[in-house]
Amino acid sequence: MKPFDYEQDYKNLDLRQHPELYRVGRGEQGVLMVEPYKSEILPHWRFRTVELAKASSEKIMALFEAYRAQDDFVGMDMARKFIQMGYTRARRYSNHQGGRKYDADGNELPRTIEKEKAAAAAVFKACWDRLRADADYLARKKAHQQKYG
Repeated sequence: MKPFDYEQDYKNLDLRQHPELYRVGRGEQGVLMVEPYKSEILPHWRFRTVELAKASSEKIMALFEAYRAQDDFVGMDMARKFIQMGYTRARRYSNHQGGRKYDADGNELPRTIEKEKAAAAAVFKACWDRLRADADYLARKKAHQQKYG
Protein backbone atom coordinates (compact mmCIF):
# COMPACT_ATOMS: atom_id res chain seq x y z
CA MET A 1 0.00 0.00 0.00
CA LYS A 2 1.35 3.39 -0.97
CA PRO A 3 1.12 6.03 1.75
CA PHE A 4 -1.25 8.97 1.50
CA ASP A 5 0.40 11.64 -0.66
CA TYR A 6 0.44 14.91 1.28
CA GLU A 7 2.36 16.62 -1.54
CA GLN A 8 -0.68 16.78 -3.86
CA ASP A 9 -2.28 20.20 -4.45
CA TYR A 10 -5.59 19.12 -2.89
CA LYS A 11 -7.05 22.64 -2.87
CA ASN A 12 -6.99 22.65 -6.67
CA LEU A 13 -7.39 18.94 -7.37
CA ASP A 14 -10.77 17.27 -7.99
CA LEU A 15 -10.27 13.62 -7.11
CA ARG A 16 -13.65 12.73 -8.56
CA GLN A 17 -12.11 13.65 -11.92
CA HIS A 18 -8.74 12.07 -11.06
CA PRO A 19 -9.34 9.02 -8.84
CA GLU A 20 -6.04 7.57 -10.01
CA LEU A 21 -4.27 10.15 -7.81
CA TYR A 22 -6.08 9.06 -4.63
CA ARG A 23 -4.25 6.91 -2.09
CA VAL A 24 -6.21 5.25 0.69
CA GLY A 25 -3.43 5.68 3.24
CA ARG A 26 -3.95 4.67 6.87
CA GLY A 27 -6.98 5.42 8.95
CA GLU A 28 -8.24 8.95 8.48
CA GLN A 29 -5.32 10.33 6.46
CA GLY A 30 -6.40 13.14 4.15
CA VAL A 31 -9.98 13.25 5.41
CA LEU A 32 -9.98 17.06 5.62
CA MET A 33 -8.11 17.58 2.35
CA VAL A 34 -9.63 15.54 -0.48
CA GLU A 35 -12.10 17.49 -2.61
CA PRO A 36 -14.88 17.55 -3.60
CA TYR A 37 -15.68 14.99 -0.91
CA LYS A 38 -14.55 17.07 2.05
CA SER A 39 -17.00 19.81 1.05
CA GLU A 40 -19.80 17.30 0.51
CA ILE A 41 -19.40 15.33 3.73
CA LEU A 42 -17.96 17.73 6.33
CA PRO A 43 -21.13 19.85 6.70
CA HIS A 44 -22.94 16.72 7.97
CA TRP A 45 -20.24 15.54 10.39
CA ARG A 46 -21.29 16.07 14.03
CA PHE A 47 -20.65 14.11 17.23
CA ARG A 48 -21.42 16.41 20.18
CA THR A 49 -24.52 14.45 21.28
CA VAL A 50 -25.99 11.03 20.56
CA GLU A 51 -28.81 12.61 18.56
CA LEU A 52 -26.35 14.59 16.42
CA ALA A 53 -24.15 11.52 15.99
CA LYS A 54 -27.12 9.45 14.82
CA ALA A 55 -28.25 12.05 12.29
CA SER A 56 -24.69 12.63 11.14
CA SER A 57 -23.79 8.97 10.77
CA GLU A 58 -27.04 8.24 8.92
CA LYS A 59 -26.38 11.06 6.45
CA ILE A 60 -22.77 10.02 5.90
CA MET A 61 -23.81 6.39 5.43
CA ALA A 62 -26.38 7.58 2.86
CA LEU A 63 -23.59 9.45 1.08
CA PHE A 64 -21.49 6.28 1.19
CA GLU A 65 -24.32 4.40 -0.53
CA ALA A 66 -24.79 7.19 -3.08
CA TYR A 67 -21.08 7.05 -3.92
CA ARG A 68 -21.36 3.27 -4.24
CA ALA A 69 -24.29 3.68 -6.66
CA GLN A 70 -22.15 6.09 -8.71
CA ASP A 71 -19.26 3.58 -8.72
CA ASP A 72 -17.16 6.20 -6.88
CA PHE A 73 -14.72 4.35 -4.64
CA VAL A 74 -12.92 7.53 -3.55
CA GLY A 75 -16.21 8.93 -2.25
CA MET A 76 -16.95 5.67 -0.47
CA ASP A 77 -13.55 5.71 1.20
CA MET A 78 -13.86 9.35 2.21
CA ALA A 79 -17.28 8.66 3.77
CA ARG A 80 -15.66 5.75 5.64
CA LYS A 81 -12.94 8.09 6.88
CA PHE A 82 -15.49 10.59 8.21
CA ILE A 83 -17.34 7.76 9.99
CA GLN A 84 -14.05 6.58 11.50
CA MET A 85 -13.15 10.13 12.49
CA GLY A 86 -16.56 10.51 14.16
CA TYR A 87 -15.67 7.58 16.36
CA THR A 88 -12.11 8.66 17.16
CA ARG A 89 -12.97 12.30 17.88
CA ALA A 90 -15.97 11.44 20.03
CA ARG A 91 -13.79 8.99 21.97
CA ARG A 92 -11.13 11.64 22.49
CA TYR A 93 -13.70 14.13 23.81
CA SER A 94 -15.14 11.37 25.97
CA ASN A 95 -11.75 10.65 27.49
CA HIS A 96 -10.36 14.20 27.66
CA GLN A 97 -12.45 17.24 28.50
CA GLY A 98 -12.16 19.77 25.70
CA GLY A 99 -10.60 17.15 23.42
CA ARG A 100 -7.06 17.93 24.51
CA LYS A 101 -5.06 14.80 25.21
CA TYR A 102 -1.78 16.55 26.10
CA ASP A 103 -0.86 19.69 28.01
CA ALA A 104 1.52 22.39 26.72
CA ASP A 105 4.52 20.37 27.91
CA GLY A 106 3.43 17.22 26.06
CA ASN A 107 2.26 15.37 29.16
CA GLU A 108 -0.94 13.35 28.85
CA LEU A 109 -3.82 14.97 30.68
CA PRO A 110 -5.92 12.89 33.10
CA ARG A 111 -8.71 10.86 31.55
CA THR A 112 -12.33 11.64 32.20
CA ILE A 113 -15.41 9.73 31.24
CA GLU A 114 -18.06 11.76 29.45
CA LYS A 115 -20.93 9.36 28.89
CA GLU A 116 -22.69 11.40 26.19
CA LYS A 117 -19.57 11.50 24.01
CA ALA A 118 -18.90 7.81 24.66
CA ALA A 119 -22.42 7.00 23.48
CA ALA A 120 -21.94 9.23 20.42
CA ALA A 121 -18.72 7.37 19.67
CA ALA A 122 -20.60 4.07 19.87
CA VAL A 123 -22.99 5.29 17.17
CA PHE A 124 -20.10 5.94 14.79
CA LYS A 125 -18.32 2.73 15.85
CA ALA A 126 -21.32 0.62 14.81
CA CYS A 127 -21.29 2.25 11.36
CA TRP A 128 -17.53 1.91 11.04
CA ASP A 129 -17.76 -1.78 11.92
CA ARG A 130 -20.37 -2.26 9.18
CA LEU A 131 -18.15 -0.52 6.63
CA ARG A 132 -15.08 -2.54 7.61
CA ALA A 133 -17.07 -5.73 7.05
CA ASP A 134 -18.67 -4.61 3.75
CA ALA A 135 -17.41 -7.14 1.18
CA ASP A 136 -18.16 -4.85 -1.78
CA TYR A 137 -16.31 -1.92 -0.21
CA LEU A 138 -13.33 -4.15 0.64
CA ALA A 139 -13.21 -5.52 -2.92
CA ARG A 140 -13.32 -2.01 -4.38
CA LYS A 141 -10.58 -0.90 -1.98
CA LYS A 142 -8.36 -3.80 -2.98
CA ALA A 143 -9.01 -3.16 -6.70
CA HIS A 144 -8.21 0.55 -6.31
CA GLN A 145 -4.99 -0.20 -4.46
CA GLN A 146 -3.93 -2.80 -7.01
CA LYS A 147 -4.65 -0.48 -9.92
CA TYR A 148 -3.29 2.79 -8.51
CA GLY A 149 -1.22 1.90 -5.46
